[in-house]
Parts: sequence; structure tokens; C-alpha cells
Amino acid sequence: MTEIMDLTAWIGRSETRSERIAPFPANALAATLDRDDPEYVDGSHLPPLWHWLYFLPVYKLSDAGYDGHAALGGFLPPVPLPRRMWAGSRLRFLEPLKIGRALRKVSTVRSVAPKEGRTGQLVFVTVGHQVFDNETLCVEEEHDIVYREAPRPADPVPPPPTAPDSWDFARDIHPDPVMLFRYSALTFNGHRIHYDQPFCVTTEGYEGLVVHGPLLATLLLDLLRREKPHATVRDFEFRAVSTVFDTTEFSVHGAAEADGKTFRLWARRHDGALAMQARATIG
Repeated sequence: MTEIMDLTAWIGRSETRSERIAPFPANALAATLDRDDPEYVDGSHLPPLWHWLYFLPVYKLSDAGYDGHAALGGFLPPVPLPRRMWAGSRLRFLEPLKIGRALRKVSTVRSVAPKEGRTGQLVFVTVGHQVFDNETLCVEEEHDIVYREAPRPADPVPPPPTAPDSWDFARDIHPDPVMLFRYSALTFNGHRIHYDQPFCVTTEGYEGLVVHGPLLATLLLDLLRREKPHATVRDFEFRAVSTVFDTTEFSVHGAAEADGKTFRLWARRHDGALAMQARATIG
């Protein structure tokens, strides 16, 4: 725990990445999501959350850890816990991102918080991201990362909460290794839990390949875009609740609140468990 507490020295550390927003990743993600969008070209608006396809950290293969992630250290604190997951995010979409533009992303470590959970030590790291077009702030995001100890056979597995049983619109999703491989490739995510089935089951103890948290979030917002294709998303927040695997289908759901501008969104596993909950506001 002393070693973990020392990681608070990373708070305030910052990095900047610049990139020209190319059309190919957007067109490839549209195909992966089974969308019938017009071709994305220079000048097209990038849909919300699709900035996750850009500004990606690139590391040499020799710098990868046992699980395919980049080795500990660098910009993010070297948390000495083996499991790392995207716990949730809070985003504001202030101005549209345009394909073809050279944009700048500034990331800053905002907090490092050790905690004691039911299954051992946890560390929550919150990173702030800002995406600029010249000096115009376009996207503002807070990204929560949770680090965990490796599971032990005797650890209790608390049952996940049950997903809501009524909704206004929904879509069934049939995950498979091709979908997960495509999303991993588009986000340069080498984490083996998303494509290496023997590693998932034998080393990590999962039931199957793990569906990416940001892919679930993207599918939730994609559901809202299908329901409200002409709306502008202003705010979006989500929190991962339980793990989804490629071995069974799941579904994404949405319900409008009384103001007509706020929507509750959630992912429901095949067993009725809540996998992710989210909220979006449209303009």
C-alpha cells in the first residue's frame, strides 16, 4: 500500500498528442457497427465518442506487458496491480470535430485514489482529456481507470444488479471475435482479454473474450443516434457495472426522461444483469 500511495506524485502529469483526423478509422468503425452512413470524408463531422479512434499511444511490441498492454509507467502511474479496466467516463461535446483537421489532445492525471474493496486492493486513476481545434475546446472528458488485484479462487463474486425491465427503444447485439478484433485494431488496444480466448479463460479466469467497455459505451450512444439521427449529443456519461463476454448476445436499451432531452441508456446481459449504465443529453 505504501508503494501505491507514492503514486500520487503522478497527479498533474500531462501529455499532448496532435493528429490529423483521417477518414479511414471513422469509415471502418461505421462498418464495424453495421451502420449505413455516407462515406466519411474531409469536412465530415466525427460522431461523438469516435475521437477514441485517434490520439492513440503507440508503443513497441517489446514494451508490451504479459497481457498485451503497454508496460507500466510513462504517462500513467505504474500501479502494481495486474488488472486494468475502463470504469467510466464523463464527456461534454462542445464543438464538432471535423475529419481532415489537425487536432490536439491534452491529457492530465487528475487523481490517484487507493481503496480497499471486497476482493482486495483497488486503485482508481482519473485522467482528464481535452481535444482542441486550434484554440477552440471541442471535447472535454474525465476518464476513470480502475486497477485490481488478480482474482483468487476463494474471492466472493457479488451478483450484478438487474437491468431495468422497461424501455423505449432497444437493439440486440451479437458479439463475436471479429467484432472485438476490429475494435481492438481500430483503437490499437493490445489487451489480450479482447482477442486471445485461451489467455482469457486459462490465465485470467474469464468465461470468454471480454467486450471492451468503450465499445459498449459506443454502442449505447450509437443506439441513441439511430433513434434520434438528427439530434446533437451535448453530454454523455457512463459507468461499467458487470462484464460482458462474446459467448452470449446482449442488448442495448434507451428510455427518454420527461424533458425529452435526457436519455437513460444501459446494456443488458443475456441473464438480465446490468452491464453498463449511462445518461446522455441532446441539443
